[in-house]
Amino acid sequence: MKFNFKKKFGQNFLQDSKVIDKIINSLSACEKDLIIEIGPGSGALTKRLVKKDASFIAYEIDEELKDCLSIYEGDKTKVIYDDFLKRNIKEDIEKISYGRLFVIGNLPYYITTPIITKIIDDKIFPEEMIFMVQKEVALRFTANVGTRDYGAITVFLNYYFEVNLEFIVNRDKFYPVPNVDSAVIKFKRRNSLLDVDFSRFNKFVKDAFTFKRKNLRNNLRSYDQDKLGLILNKLNKSLENRAEDLSYEDFVYLTNEYYR
Repeated sequence: MKFNFKKKFGQNFLQDSKVIDKIINSLSACEKDLIIEIGPGSGALTKRLVKKDASFIAYEIDEELKDCLSIYEGDKTKVIYDDFLKRNIKEDIEKISYGRLFVIGNLPYYITTPIITKIIDDKIFPEEMIFMVQKEVALRFTANVGTRDYGAITVFLNYYFEVNLEFIVNRDKFYPVPNVDSAVIKFKRRNSLLDVDFSRFNKFVKDAFTFKRKNLRNNLRSYDQDKLGLILNKLNKSLENRAEDLSYEDFVYLTNEYYR
């Protein structure tokens, strides 16, 4: 491929057709839906996604890829050459009539969390998101309660989505070959969210994980610890537990009870 790969954009293009097949087959979109692809690159996924005949928008930051991607544009398909993080997504899709929304992309590790945070903050509510991310990032996003990889981002994601690691992708499936392996993860939107003041929930979770290896007593010193202790006791937990021992449901309960 004669292309000036740009390190600043984290460009590593997927080359393996079997991996592409597995990713495409995991997306349940149909012609009545809307698919958003983030970072289509040379179009390895794009050429398969447009065959689903759904409405389609791709966001590509590198305008040098126009020659690769312009062939996929049509009546129902569009490529926007801009930074996804700077776009007003609701405005971009407001004139499109669709059933469900799906988001897919091969994401550079350094903007994975900002992209997912933007999708949540912008309240565009995709039915599913399927992302290829750095393997270590995938392990954090899908970590189980009580494990070392479990952190604040895991809690936040689990509040909104069921998050599953679909499969690992070896680094040699990309060109140029990156220094790390990747993984495909699927986010499935929860049909209903637990009731909580999210700003308080957000602060509680971040404070609880301030120092990952310290317990709740140390990280939540600015809170009423007697009150916290009583609430945690109802969850069969104590201030000696670490934040990683609490599920997202536990944090919702803790927030609601503390501010009751």
